[in-house]
Order: sequence, then C-alpha cells, then structure tokens
Amino acid sequence: VPQKAALFKGSIRDNLKWGREDASDEDLWQALTTAQGKEVVEGKPGQLDFMLEQNGKNLSGGQKQRLTIARALVKKPEILIMDDSASALDFATDAALRKSLNRLDWKVTTFLVSQRSSSIQQADLILVLDNGTLAGKGTHAELLRTCDTYREIYFSQFPEERARYSSVSAGNIMKEVTV
Repeated sequence: VPQKAALFKGSIRDNLKWGREDASDEDLWQALTTAQGKEVVEGKPGQLDFMLEQNGKNLSGGQKQRLTIARALVKKPEILIMDDSASALDFATDAALRKSLNRLDWKVTTFLVSQRSSSIQQADLILVLDNGTLAGKGTHAELLRTCDTYREIYFSQFPEERARYSSVSAGNIMKEVTV
C-alpha cells in the first residue's frame, strides 16, 4: 500500500474488488472496517456504489488511504507492505488501524514504513535508517536505549517523554552504580 493512494474512476466496490475480483460485499465491508474506512463509505450516497473521480479526487487524503488499505486487505495477503500509507490519518485513526490489523483473522507479515514513532512502537523489529544507512535495529525499548537517531526522532515527536525517560535512565544508572 503506497503513501500516495492509487484509485481509479469507478465505484468504491470496483476499486476494492481490484484487490480480489471474487470478493463479496461482506468481504469488502470487513476490509473497510479493519482499514477504518467503513464510516467513510457509509457516509457516501450509494455507499459501495458511490462513484469516485479519477485518483479519488472527490475524497480527502485520509479517505483515499483508508480505501487503498482496504483494497489490499480484501486480497487477504500473506505479506502486507504499508509504505507510509497512514500518513494522512489522524493519530487516533492510525492507532485504531494498527489495533485492527493486529486482530486480522489470517496470518499476515506486515512491513510498516513510517515516519511516526507511534505507528511502529509495537513492532517486533524496527529498523532505523539514516540517509539510507542502518542506524539501529531492535524493539522500541531497545532502540530508546541504544540508538541516538531513534531517540532523536522519538523525542522530537513526544517531547514530554524526554524528561520521563531521562529520570528513568538516571535512576537505572544510580541502581547500577550502587549495586
């Protein structure tokens, strides 16, 4: 799923079925629910039959991204690559999307490319790239301890966490020194 949603002129149903031609309406609604797009489609006249303009010009950026994510989910892929595909979503919708992806009823390996720390914190493995070079890898907690680049990105997005992290780190250092 690319960051820039690729939708074509036609109905929402036709755009979603591009993921799997034999998908039922139930499959489409299930994918839309997971992708946080159900309410978007329910609010359109004709719902699944609502006609999109070329490139989805009659939708917002976040709505386009949700439909593109839903289309990928309709296919029920074994591997899902999301290349900053939730960048136009607000933080609450992004969090709901990640939570619903974790509850899929099939096994899927997800590669998530994101500039938002909140989007990747629960990942099993995070790779941090700095100008195309691997700057660190590990879990969120491991990278906060070991990777300056990751810490810098994280604290730029969550500045209130810096003081809490500093006091926790200082406390751990004191325990190590006194033990």
